[in-house]
Amino acid sequence: MQLKIMPKKKRLPAGRVALILFLCQMISALEVPLDLVQPPTITQQSPKDYIIDPRENIVIQCEAKGKPPPSFSWTRNGTHFDIDKDPLVTMKPGSGTLTINIMSEGKAETYEGVYQCTARNERGAAISNNIVVRPSRSPLWTKEKLEPITLRNGQSLVLPCRPPLGLPPPIIFWMDNSFQRLPQSERVSQGLNGDLYFSNVLPEDTREDYICYARFNHTQTIQQKQPISVKVISVDELNDTIAANLSDTEFYSAKPNRERPPTFLTPEGNTSNKEELRGNVLSLECIAEGLPTPVIYWIKEDGTLPTNRTFYRNFKKTLQIIQVSEADSGNYQCIAKNALGAIHHTISVTVKAAPYWILAPQNLVLSPGEDGSLICRANGNPKPRISWLSNGVPIEIAPDDPSRKIDGDTIIFSNVQERSSAVYQCNASNEYGYLLANAFVNVLAEPPRILTSANTLYQVIANRPALLDCAFFGSPLPTIEWFKGAKGSALRDDIYVLHENGTLEIPVAQKDSTGTYTCVARNKLGMAKNEVHLEIKDPTRIIKQPEYAVVQRGSTVSFECKVKHDHTLTLTITWLKDNGELPSDGRFTVDKDHLEVADVRDSDGGAYTCVANTTLDMVSASAVLSVVAPTPTPAPIYDVPNPPFDLELTDQLDKSVQLSWTPGDDNNNPIIKFIIEYEDAMHEAGLWHHQTEVPGMQTTAQLKLSPYVNYSFRVMAVNSLGRSLPSEPSEQYLTKAAEPDTNPMAVEGLGSEPDNLVITWKPLNGFESNGPGLQYKVSWRQKDGDDEWASVVVANVSKYIVSGTPTFVPYLIKVQALNDVGFAPEPAVVMGHSGEDLPMVAPGNVHVNVVNSTLAEVNWDPVPLKSIRGHLQGYRIYYWKAQEGSLKRNRRHIEKKILTFQGNKTHGMLPGLEPFSHYALNVRVVNGKGEGPASPDRVFNTPEGVPSAPSSLKIINPTLDSLTLEWDPPSRPNGILTEYTLKYQPINSTHELGPLVDLKIPANKTRWTLKNLNFSTRYKFYFYAQTAAGSGSQITEEAVTTVDEGKLAGILPPDVGAGKAMASRQVDIATQGWFIGLMCAVALLILILLIVCFIRRNKGGKYPVKEKEDAHADPEIQPMKEDDGTFGEYRSLESDAEDHKPLKKGSRTPSDRTVKKEDSDDSLVDYGEGVNGQFNEDGSFIGQYSGKKEKEPAEGNESSEAPSPVNAMNSFV
Repeated sequence: MQLKIMPKKKRLPAGRVALILFLCQMISALEVPLDLVQPPTITQQSPKDYIIDPRENIVIQCEAKGKPPPSFSWTRNGTHFDIDKDPLVTMKPGSGTLTINIMSEGKAETYEGVYQCTARNERGAAISNNIVVRPSRSPLWTKEKLEPITLRNGQSLVLPCRPPLGLPPPIIFWMDNSFQRLPQSERVSQGLNGDLYFSNVLPEDTREDYICYARFNHTQTIQQKQPISVKVISVDELNDTIAANLSDTEFYSAKPNRERPPTFLTPEGNTSNKEELRGNVLSLECIAEGLPTPVIYWIKEDGTLPTNRTFYRNFKKTLQIIQVSEADSGNYQCIAKNALGAIHHTISVTVKAAPYWILAPQNLVLSPGEDGSLICRANGNPKPRISWLSNGVPIEIAPDDPSRKIDGDTIIFSNVQERSSAVYQCNASNEYGYLLANAFVNVLAEPPRILTSANTLYQVIANRPALLDCAFFGSPLPTIEWFKGAKGSALRDDIYVLHENGTLEIPVAQKDSTGTYTCVARNKLGMAKNEVHLEIKDPTRIIKQPEYAVVQRGSTVSFECKVKHDHTLTLTITWLKDNGELPSDGRFTVDKDHLEVADVRDSDGGAYTCVANTTLDMVSASAVLSVVAPTPTPAPIYDVPNPPFDLELTDQLDKSVQLSWTPGDDNNNPIIKFIIEYEDAMHEAGLWHHQTEVPGMQTTAQLKLSPYVNYSFRVMAVNSLGRSLPSEPSEQYLTKAAEPDTNPMAVEGLGSEPDNLVITWKPLNGFESNGPGLQYKVSWRQKDGDDEWASVVVANVSKYIVSGTPTFVPYLIKVQALNDVGFAPEPAVVMGHSGEDLPMVAPGNVHVNVVNSTLAEVNWDPVPLKSIRGHLQGYRIYYWKAQEGSLKRNRRHIEKKILTFQGNKTHGMLPGLEPFSHYALNVRVVNGKGEGPASPDRVFNTPEGVPSAPSSLKIINPTLDSLTLEWDPPSRPNGILTEYTLKYQPINSTHELGPLVDLKIPANKTRWTLKNLNFSTRYKFYFYAQTAAGSGSQITEEAVTTVDEGKLAGILPPDVGAGKAMASRQVDIATQGWFIGLMCAVALLILILLIVCFIRRNKGGKYPVKEKEDAHADPEIQPMKEDDGTFGEYRSLESDAEDHKPLKKGSRTPSDRTVKKEDSDDSLVDYGEGVNGQFNEDGSFIGQYSGKKEKEPAEGNESSEAPSPVNAMNSFV
């Protein structure tokens, strides 16, 4: 723990610091360690008046601690709240916090009420406050009709706001339509009730958008009142208004007599009363009208206003006193005054008080047989009533305890026993509120324990107070003693202060106060002790302060701040400008104890402060910078710096050297940094390497060196424009040789042959060799044997081969670097293996389990590890499809498939097999060298599967009532075919499916004729094959029986009926030329009739609006104009043939009796059969067209027929 002390000039007195820490530690001293049995303690709960957002889930907090961990229960409105019966209510695990999920369902108003939480364990029960849960409300303004207000210049005015009652109350403000706040002044201001008061109005107050807004912060909503219109009329306007009715003597004078003394707009009368609660803000308001605008003053009769708690708001119209107390009761007088007089109002203030604590009960820990007391003292106005509860139950009806005696606000305990443990609640209440405090009595017998961490280190600045903690616990209460050193006596000197909470205070710590202090706690059950350590540190001092500077604009200035501090503390130096952070500008450079400002500007002038901080103290010093205008100088030349020169090597040691240099000219651009490079003339002559970089203010560098390197150095300067040329190289410096610092990396041992071990590594480079004669000592031995290490020293190579090794044996390997000086540190040991050979043994006990027609599981016994003779890669299964009886005869011509299973697997799955097939397989083990021998072949058969679809399906020889089907069997029968299934059903002209017929056909058939079919009917066919495993995929086809020529000849013209109707997907009379001609004739007839009707209607009568009708043609007639070019939707045969798209579902013909092109492009071919179509009186079509959508087979046809376009035409006539 580190004790941070404030700076000397802001230092608190030692007594105050000790008292603050003492009080904080006393609170913690009452805490019972959580590993000891103790009654519950409420640690967190929701506020008493809990206003919730109705748009979010309700969370009612209740957290408690105790040992054993307490259980929780709730009451709502005084009765038990069973959360298990409400699915929206959940309790947080290990806690009493409730979450009510109203976001998914439910309303916040349902859960409005008074909640109380109880935390209970075997030692007692603690209760929370009564938590009143209410949802926030932001109601709308009541609708009202606001009349415009017109008044004369100089009159007073009050604009009422009267906001809706919300929860919590809203914040009121006045704005205009542009959401700009209305300006307020001594003349115009807003009252506490939200009304807008004008002491007198001016013409500029005229506007139509005085709007009162109410902001409900809890729900983040704003409600708006209807705008109020105000018009202020000047004297000249008023005279113009009454000029026609008044004589000259009745006009208003040009010098109006409008001035008047003040009168109060609020409050009314000469006196009023105000009541406020202790601790709240007392707000008193007086707003007066008059001309000129009155000024408000405040006084307190028989007293003065409290200076530190009194504030004036709203242009002194509101007096506020914060943290009001009973002493603030009395008479307050507001005085309104202008040039014509003064008026006053007296407000009698009474301060009441909800209960507040004088002494709240504290937790009490007693040992068996001890005495103690709980005290609960509260005050208020009126005086609160004190009542006690035990474990949440009124003490009058709680179980009796012989060790307990109640005396008003005190409970006295004597000779307590373990059964006396309980939680007591003190309730202090009056008409303005209540206080509830839980305090437990915990009867324990515990030896002392020290709660402060052992060996805590305290660091304190010399001559300042030191406080050493010794937090403790025990029952009975232990006594505390402090000792210094190993054999010191108890510290009772005048220079020490021992606090009751165990803290040892050294008021003025000196260097000789450093040492180890021991805290000892004793009671009748035992003793505990703890050691802490105190270190006294030297104070931080500024030994060279920054000095006042006057510099020219554009130049560079530097401030120096040298600090001396305790070398064991970390020092941080921070620079401030005018007590704020330095500007984030690259012109400001901080380097150790220097601050440099380049290109000084006028804005850089000010006070610069150096702040030196350690973890324990802080000091500062300041200097002022003044910026003056520069003297005229030639224009500077900006360029990269000149190269540094005068390189010198000093302090030459084995592994370091100091390099210094002189910077070249910076060419009017400050040097940012220096780059140092080195050359190794021995190993890499002519090649320069990066060594390090140093800041631009530094001209020396301590360089770390490696052994056995012939160094040369050069330096380059860098500014914002670039890098300088390199300096001339320094003198050469050859470092002494040394043994290598590191060993080779990436050491591996792998065999290339079954009887060798190849050891490889990444060799060191010349720079890493550290000396001449670089070699490597290669060592190896078998991992599992007792052999000694075998070693060999090799030249600077990267590989060594050990021959004659057993096959695949683990070896321990290490490679160590050495040179003429000595060996590198002991290398790390790595493991490798000698070479692998092919496995010797095939997997045994191979057997196959056929899962289904396409999947089989193969199992085998693993091969012994020794016979693998290498790293096990996995197992490999070879399998192939073979003919029975020809397994060995045709193996050379069989395509085999391979599946590899990584790792030490003993089974694998073979997917993708062909059903009803004969397979063979074998298994082999695989290592890094290759495959082992194959296991004996195992054969298996896959069961039958479902067949594929028949290869083809053709329908030939259509007649009036029959169709012939031909097909080819499935390409993959996957078994023995048992039969074929044929399903078919008719399709009517609306493409809806009729009843489904199911027919079984023997498996040896490839042709079948269906008879007794309907003539001129389309049929859809579904055809599939079957094996014992089930039905295969189906193939579908459609065909049409031929038309009955005798019936067709009776309705068609001779040149059409003579032809033979062939099976087709589009057989329909609507495609015939005679039918299209008939339709065109009908359309022409309808057009002629409509024209006649139109002419007769225009001649039928004369009425006044005929001109308007002529000017604005009836939209019902617009589509019938001759220049439109089309009639409805029906087009020529060519256009119909180009686009046969069905109407969208649910589309209707427009009421203007036109069919838009985008609405319907149906061809008459689709609807050529005679169908009972219907139209409404307005010509819109009743029903729907059905598109040519293929449907699944159905057992019936319940859809209606499509309406006939012929009937659609007739309906227009």
